[in-house]
Amino acid sequence: MTGKAGLKAGLIGTVVVTVLALIGRFVPLPGALMWLSTAVGLLAYAGIGALAGRYLTPPRSPGKGAGAGAIAGLISGLVAGVVGLALRYGQIVSGTAIPGMSAQQMAQLHQVMDSGTSLMLILAPSAVCVSGLGSALSAVGGAILAAVMPD
Repeated sequence: MTGKAGLKAGLIGTVVVTVLALIGRFVPLPGALMWLSTAVGLLAYAGIGALAGRYLTPPRSPGKGAGAGAIAGLISGLVAGVVGLALRYGQIVSGTAIPGMSAQQMAQLHQVMDSGTSLMLILAPSAVCVSGLGSALSAVGGAILAAVMPD
């Protein structure tokens, strides 16, 4: 039951990536810690895929693990992308400082917003990329766990 395992792991992963998104948006991490939090987020997707591979019913295969992981990563990535999009949009509109962005970058975003261009057109590609990257990393994690875990 690849779909069932992917759905179960995806729902658990949704909680994990949402918490990571909230921490990344509101906790100002200086320098290298910001990059470390990004690496933790990427590893979380691989872990979500491994969880999906764990939930597979035996006999497990790398192909089934990759499929379950991809489903779990897609679900988690879509939710994380939408939550991140909403948080980022709210921060830009309210003028709140965004960790990792300079005052000049914030001023440019406000100029774009004042020109009538929708911020969603600018921010939406990041949600799509998060979904795709999360799905790919989760597929790898699911395939690896399904390959090494004995039935």
